[in-house]
Amino acid sequence: MSVAEIKKNIENKMTKTIESLNSDLQKVRTGRAHTGLLDHIHVDYYGSSVSLSQVANLNLADARTIVVQPWEKAMVSVVEKAIRESDLGLNPATMGETIRVPMPMLTEERRKELTKFVRAEGEHAKVSIRNLRRDANDAFKKLVKDKQVSEDEERRSQDVIQKITDKFISKIDEIVQSKEAEIMTV
Repeated sequence: MSVAEIKKNIENKMTKTIESLNSDLQKVRTGRAHTGLLDHIHVDYYGSSVSLSQVANLNLADARTIVVQPWEKAMVSVVEKAIRESDLGLNPATMGETIRVPMPMLTEERRKELTKFVRAEGEHAKVSIRNLRRDANDAFKKLVKDKQVSEDEERRSQDVIQKITDKFISKIDEIVQSKEAEIMTV
């Protein structure tokens, strides 16, 4: 593997780490309704587990209410049960063939817990980024050991990887700060 391939590979993996962090943080409730909160909920659809969006329409009624309309009448109770039993702490209400999911207001204590969780997720992402940097540096050392590149080239490559790492770490900090601000706004 060449130096350029290592750099490209590491940058792609770091980008995926950022995408994963964004995905994880999207599940964190901020008091406002958005359909992305229900993305990870799966329901039993005739013996197979499928995501909620594959058996129902998800819309926003207002800033604090999600409306779920299952495509089949038989799925209403299954969908309602799946939402209630999810780890989101939501209490859906069924009205005919429509399920309304109100977003409860977050207490100050709950907001602080959520910011701690967001910081912890950010730290996990930073650890992943640093592990990728270590892997890249190990790959450069192997190239030097195999006499495919010089030690000067290794040093320059490590400096480039460090700059890439710093860039992604600062992106993580920005994401975490914006999510904390979003959670703390009433």
